[in-house]
Amino acid sequence: MKSRRLLQLPSLALLILALGAAHAEKAPPVSDGAAGIRVETVAEGLEHPWSLAFLPDGDLLITERPGSLLRLDPKSGERVRIEGVPEVKTRTQGGLLDVALHPDFSDNRWVYLTWSGRCDSGSATHLGRGRLEGDRLADFETLFVATPCVESPQHYGSRIVFDGRGHLFMTVGERGQRHRAQDLSDHNGSVLRLNTDGSVPEDNPFVGRDDARDAIYSYGHRNPQGAALHPETGRLWIHEHGPRGGDEINIPEPGRNFGWPKTTYGREYSGPEIGPDRLQGTVQPIHYWVPSIGPSGMAFYTGDRFPDWRGDLLVGALDHTHLAHLTLDGREVVRERRLLDDRGWRVRAVANGPDGFLYLLTDADNGRLVRLRPAD
Repeated sequence: MKSRRLLQLPSLALLILALGAAHAEKAPPVSDGAAGIRVETVAEGLEHPWSLAFLPDGDLLITERPGSLLRLDPKSGERVRIEGVPEVKTRTQGGLLDVALHPDFSDNRWVYLTWSGRCDSGSATHLGRGRLEGDRLADFETLFVATPCVESPQHYGSRIVFDGRGHLFMTVGERGQRHRAQDLSDHNGSVLRLNTDGSVPEDNPFVGRDDARDAIYSYGHRNPQGAALHPETGRLWIHEHGPRGGDEINIPEPGRNFGWPKTTYGREYSGPEIGPDRLQGTVQPIHYWVPSIGPSGMAFYTGDRFPDWRGDLLVGALDHTHLAHLTLDGREVVRERRLLDDRGWRVRAVANGPDGFLYLLTDADNGRLVRLRPAD
């Protein structure tokens, strides 16, 4: 469990720390000497930003969880609100979530969004798309709704990844009702595989089974909030929140069960064990964290500004407030270090920029867009 030592400090020490933190917020970009990076704040004043996508001209689309889609110029910081966004049900973890561009965006202008939308019996993770025309999403349509709808404000998952072969992956959490992750008649707690128009590919693993939803690609997932294609293998990698410990990195496989809640390295928040670490018939994670870091957002670094980082995995951390830098040897994590762990930032999203730098979103009422570049 995360340390609470600050609560034990004398009030004067807390005041000094608070003043120091306030001063640090206003300081110019500084270098992290140990990591060899320079940290720059590109924009501030974002309201719980959740995801970002770079447009061909270098501008960014940024979702704010309360329901806004912004177009932001990273050079000037100027931002414009995009109209035509669907109505969202903003409650606890719900709201406007992921944003992604169709692989042929330059031709078709399709922008994809996920959000928590209202249903007859609560809310569900929705997927939709619209054409970006000026400052508006035109012809917006809902493509898919992960059902059943659930009266719960949490665990929407909600990352979108295109596979480069005419399909997209969409992650959906089990909505805080863990039994759903093992129920194949339920989309929740799954990685879904869809055609880009929201229909189901004929070669999905459960197509033709009466007891399963045919959109499901893999199941037994708790709340996957990070997803990315490996730059060499083209395989989908995800990470997902554990309970008290047991955050995982997984490589989804068609039709396979990733175990939650039957098996987990985490425990109940109250302390007792939930299930065994390993269980026959389920897939083990390739990496896990105990205690939890609260992962959200991730990217394989593919730029040339940090040549030693190429192929490495970067994962945002909400709980332990840092950026996890994982060095890989194939599927094995051989080194992990924490970047930015003195900033107190809840890192929500991680993305490669077209300029070769790394971009982050921090989750806060006054969230920010951050750029990482080499210190020299």
